Amino acid sequence: MLRVCFGFAVLIFSASLLGASSGPEVPLWASAAPGALGEKPQDIPTLTLFAPAAGKANGASLLVLPGGGYAHLADHEGAGYAEWFAAQGVTCYVLKYRLGSAGYRHPAMLNDAARALRLLRSWAKRDGLDPARIGVIGSSAGGHLASTLATHFDAGQAEALDLIERESSRPDLAILCYPVISFLEFGHVGSRKNLLGENPDPALVRYLSSELQVTPQTSPCFIWHTVEDKTVPVENAQLFAAALRVARVPYSLHIYEKGAHGLGLGRPGKPAPPWAEQCLYWLRERKFLL
Repeated sequence: MLRVCFGFAVLIFSASLLGASSGPEVPLWASAAPGALGEKPQDIPTLTLFAPAAGKANGASLLVLPGGGYAHLADHEGAGYAEWFAAQGVTCYVLKYRLGSAGYRHPAMLNDAARALRLLRSWAKRDGLDPARIGVIGSSAGGHLASTLATHFDAGQAEALDLIERESSRPDLAILCYPVISFLEFGHVGSRKNLLGENPDPALVRYLSSELQVTPQTSPCFIWHTVEDKTVPVENAQLFAAALRVARVPYSLHIYEKGAHGLGLGRPGKPAPPWAEQCLYWLRERKFLL
């Protein structure tokens, strides 16, 4: 693990000289990931750094979880977000987490996300970033994974031999873009199948329906969705926001009328709602961007 961390220190220095840029994929674990089914790239969860330009880092970090229904990882919701937020001074890391299409089921995906968050907190302490300003952003199924991390975190294992495992896995805030939240009435069938299999235990379905798992300790959230979304119903965002409201967790909810599922930051011919600028406003409100 020391070898991996030293490599990231070099990457951060190099990226700061060249401007916002990405580094190579770095494995989350020095050896095989817990529960790995093999040694192929699909079995090795990794982080890729996107560093702000030299002198532009503001101390905040963001873990980026691409969507893709737990079947694939959408690059525009991974590197696309990371490049944009890095341009705002946020040090970003895109997580390649394990997928249902490669034979993985819960808790592999959550284990990957939690380990990644712990690594970011450890690296922040080492690299002069703020360990209390580490967020997560996820879209669609990546939004489900982000909401799961925001509700199913832990404080770390104080006596763990692996120093990374002593770190908290709680994100300081979460940005949820047209997220899959529920696996009940408004659930996305494909995400549920890839995460939990064909006939999951009803108790597990409820355990991973994030609107049922909110507590006062859940991370503050920025949530956006569109009414026009035909893939993941807008009720997912509304249910989660309602649960946050009951638990008195700070949140900002943005519902737009128009826009298909999977817009991200927008593409030619498919503009996105102005969520990104409104998210920056919220991040400043929360003192995440200083």
